Amino acid sequence: MERVLLDQVIETDYGQLDLAWGEDGFFDGDFDRSYHGQVNGLVGAAHPRGVHVNLARRSGGSPVRMVLLDAPPGSDDGQWEDVVEVSITLPEGQEMIWSAWADLSTGPIGLPPGSYRLRVSAKGRDEGHSGELAEGTVDEYLLQLWPAPWQPDAVLRTGSEDAGYWHQSVGNRR
Repeated sequence: MERVLLDQVIETDYGQLDLAWGEDGFFDGDFDRSYHGQVNGLVGAAHPRGVHVNLARRSGGSPVRMVLLDAPPGSDDGQWEDVVEVSITLPEGQEMIWSAWADLSTGPIGLPPGSYRLRVSAKGRDEGHSGELAEGTVDEYLLQLWPAPWQPDAVLRTGSEDAGYWHQSVGNRR
């Protein structure tokens, strides 16, 4: 079973999409706080108040679909170029919200408290990077959550040069 939590074009700047609880807009540009102990450079889940998702576009809109699943997703048959997984725990009494850079746009997620695995899949990161100020959308993201105990983050697939750059520069903090 799949429950859609978010499905829209997110307008952002500096490629920042935060999934936060407690306070919105927690990411202040300090990658060490969000990516400490991780190998990937696309989804920072080390911060106790949220997750930083590093979108490829500097500015503009990117389609983002977030779904809650009952079980881990199956194979995507290679349709996504870049895929990483992290673990998160949404504490009791907290509500998850999404927000773009400087709270440019924001909204509730509706995720129940608990421990989850989060898979973030992307396509078009190279086009998003090179067309960072282009009209229309050029990169796309799928965020899948399912109940799971904590596990270290993992890079499942790297198909874009942009993701490779971020894994090298921001990831590798383990």
